[in-house]
Amino acid sequence: MTAAAESTVTTGTVQVGGLRMRYRDTGAGDPVLLLHGIGRSLEDWTEQHDRLSAGHRVLSLDLPGFGYSDRLPGPSTLDGLAAALPGFLDAVGAAGPVHVVGNSLGGAVAMRLAADHPGRVRSLLLANSAGFGKEVTIALRILAIRPLGALLLRPNRAGATRTTQAIFRDRSFATAERVELALALAAHPGHNRTLLEVARDLGGLRGVREPWRTALIADLIARRIPTLVVWGDRDLILPAAHLDAARTLLPDAETRLFPDTGHMPQIERADEFAELATAFFAARSTS
Repeated sequence: MTAAAESTVTTGTVQVGGLRMRYRDTGAGDPVLLLHGIGRSLEDWTEQHDRLSAGHRVLSLDLPGFGYSDRLPGPSTLDGLAAALPGFLDAVGAAGPVHVVGNSLGGAVAMRLAADHPGRVRSLLLANSAGFGKEVTIALRILAIRPLGALLLRPNRAGATRTTQAIFRDRSFATAERVELALALAAHPGHNRTLLEVARDLGGLRGVREPWRTALIADLIARRIPTLVVWGDRDLILPAAHLDAARTLLPDAETRLFPDTGHMPQIERADEFAELATAFFAARSTS
């Protein structure tokens, strides 16, 4: 299945290397790829589809094993998630370089894609991205404990409510609809297994592991891809102090701190996020 570049709105699935991947495709223009975080889905980008599609072709997807996309063969890893993306871009007709936006885990996936396939990435916008420090919420660290991690991920409304509230500073964004989606994702076959595997690939009880972070940043620096790093100053998942680390590790990157904002600035500060992204992309446009 191939989505035409001039498509206005497409929501469905595409076959990529034998995997069925769920995606959304809106707008037209320079392509933008949006990557969600761990245990999340493409719905985290609805607000940015609504705003960015006026001037760009905007693509989002459920990363393999998350949401309603098929799992990768074998254990799910950061490298495996990133390796699936060139095939996805080919399948939807986005053969040239794209602007890539990643939130949380999606930021690390975006960096890995850029490091491994620099010709596919025009720029990087990393929002509250994994990869800049070891500190992470205890809720993810305890997933390393077997079998406690699997028990904690059993679908229940109270847990879905807590986790949804934790990603926002303003809890009015933790709507009933978002809680229901969290419940549905947790009940979907393979979703929680993928979450556990990726969490254990990247970290443990002591936090996010250093070796993969150091190697990834070194690879990214060597590619010299224009990068913007943004953060919410009230992030309970990955602390805003990681933005200071990003400034040190990527001295050529642009940065922005959103005040009174949690882990999802693309939702809580949707207008400001879209304006910032649009200006950043425009400076690196093909037109």
